[in-house]
Amino acid sequence: MTKLHFTAVPQAQDSLAALRARYGDSGPEQADIVVALGGDGFMLQTLHAFTGLGKPIYGMNRGTVGFLMNEYHQDDLPERLAAAERATIHPLKMTAHSEAGSVDARAFNEVSLLREARQAAKIRILVDGRPRISELICDGVLVATPAGSTAYNLSAHGPILPIGADLLALSPISAFRPRRWRGALLPHRARVRFEVLESGKRPVSAVADDFEVRDVTAVDVVEDRTLSMTLLYDAGHSLDERILSEQFSD
Repeated sequence: MTKLHFTAVPQAQDSLAALRARYGDSGPEQADIVVALGGDGFMLQTLHAFTGLGKPIYGMNRGTVGFLMNEYHQDDLPERLAAAERATIHPLKMTAHSEAGSVDARAFNEVSLLREARQAAKIRILVDGRPRISELICDGVLVATPAGSTAYNLSAHGPILPIGADLLALSPISAFRPRRWRGALLPHRARVRFEVLESGKRPVSAVADDFEVRDVTAVDVVEDRTLSMTLLYDAGHSLDERILSEQFSD
């Protein structure tokens, strides 16, 4: 029998207790699959928490936004897991540089640079060492994975990427200059570097999912193919299908 470990947001403790009583809980080390009860934010937390163990994760929606989650049902969980479709995702590696030093972090959705103060940020963008935009005046800019392309990236009018696409989305956030630049699609191997211009006058923070570094001077972003995580979805409701359907939604 498949061994399970359940984890949940605080408001889903009743559901957590019911599922543990029905199916048991083998603990994170011994489990074959981690079942996460919450919303998309909690799914990201679970991905980060279990990166080292590499366990497949099956999410059930007990939060507000559930794009990355399956519907919540207590019945037939072993059968649903046995028939589940798999999606393999890779995180981005962010190296954020500041006067205090350099910090590494991973992001399964996106790495975002955001202005900290009232003045717009000024950011130079280099791809594979070659300057592509000498000065982007904006509220911010982000690099998104295919899995994260329907999140903040979509809200910033960035493109939706199929989950199997070997691409990253580079999207500006409220760009003022160049006014007509709408972002770019990059090969997944691309090395992106952001250099913050006038960082003392126009401070910028860098955020990898929910990990923030303030007052950065430069940020390097690259996909980390040495790490992978597997998400499980009910048959007929794969992540590929969800992302495709999102492109035709109202």
